[in-house]
Amino acid sequence: MKYDKIIDAHAHIFPPQIAFKAAGSIGAYYNLKMFADGTIESLLKNGKEISVYKYLVHSTATKVGQIQTINNFIADSKDENTCFIGFGTLHPKMKKVESEVDRIISLGLKGVKLHPEFQQFYIDDESMFPIYAALEGRLPILMHTGDSVKTSSSPKRLAKILEKFPNLVVIAAHFGGYDMWDESIEYLVGRKNVYFDTCSSLFKMDLDKARKIIRDHGADKVLFGTDYPMWSHINELKRFEKLELTDEECELILHKNAEKLLGIE
Repeated sequence: MKYDKIIDAHAHIFPPQIAFKAAGSIGAYYNLKMFADGTIESLLKNGKEISVYKYLVHSTATKVGQIQTINNFIADSKDENTCFIGFGTLHPKMKKVESEVDRIISLGLKGVKLHPEFQQFYIDDESMFPIYAALEGRLPILMHTGDSVKTSSSPKRLAKILEKFPNLVVIAAHFGGYDMWDESIEYLVGRKNVYFDTCSSLFKMDLDKARKIIRDHGADKVLFGTDYPMWSHINELKRFEKLELTDEECELILHKNAEKLLGIE
């Protein structure tokens, strides 16, 4: 099926001088071969093959000193590429959280990406509360959720935060928990202010389970994503199509939900 509009709601980008190394580090962590090199040029080339017209782009600060540099890079990339919607980054050990959140907003970024494993924090650790408080009611979080080895990003931990910060909007990546989909069903499906994305899941996920999660949670709260540079856009769309959703569900997931959440006209 040909789609006129697709939004890739989960794409990593890196400066050209470090892109190959950064992409390789991600692949090494998950023991998966990366499809692409993490450059903007490669993202645009591959997305064009499936008619992607907007990309939610981000990167993650693994050290406090990287925060402003990364946020500036994402903002500059967004300014140079009108098809980009940028998410900033924060870090659990940072100080002056609110001032950087203000700066993220002033840069025109629309949310914040956090990755518990790469940034070495537990989702429900109290050290993260200042970040959640600063973002609640202001910006959504794209949160890496789930891990096949650790529990730091588990759906159960995220559920505790959603109870404490009821107005916090979270995109729980990987259907709410990579390799922890039963826990996602138990703790996240049906929750207010929680969106799921489809990336890095359908290559190994039971399709009946994926379809049930979408319909039980609501197709209006699911976003299509590729986890570029992990996967090719063509293959991720083919995997998505195997779910055999209705045309209305596909339109919601492929672009309408992201348009509404991110204020895309």
